[in-house]
Amino acid sequence: MTHTVTDEQLGELVELMADDDSVELKVTVPESDQYSVAAALGMDPLEAQIRQAYFFDTPDLSLNEHGVVLRARRVQGKSGDCAVMLRPLTPRTLSKRERKSSGFTVELDAMPGGDVCSGTMKRSVGNMDVRQVVAGTCPLGALSRRSSGRSCPSTRQWASHSTSCRCLGRPWCSS
Repeated sequence: MTHTVTDEQLGELVELMADDDSVELKVTVPESDQYSVAAALGMDPLEAQIRQAYFFDTPDLSLNEHGVVLRARRVQGKSGDCAVMLRPLTPRTLSKRERKSSGFTVELDAMPGGDVCSGTMKRSVGNMDVRQVVAGTCPLGALSRRSSGRSCPSTRQWASHSTSCRCLGRPWCSS
């Protein structure tokens, strides 16, 4: 299925981009077309960086209902990260202090069927730390204290939900 953007939608996207730190274009490519799409984009799949993403929520998905996404990610060849994302978010409603917070970014996700801005607080964590949390041998809240040994404002949300959140489904991998 091909998704096209109207002139009106393109104008809305350009307006949203003015207040964002980055833009991600998200697409789903059927497995049968992945080789030809990679070739058309000049991508070499052997040079891709594998990432494993894990999402956490309460059993009743209450964080999602309130626009909060908790994610931990393992990344091939470098450290992983943990993130607290708020979406949807209107960038113009943020104060200058919030926009300049260390580790905070505003991103526009442009995808078929809709676009959304989100605010993300992210920090680096060890890949093994993420693996231990997902395996259940380490509590979720530990990711807010790993690496630096102290809790940081960008990930305190992890600790506050650590007893009720669970890893959702199987890991999602991308490159």
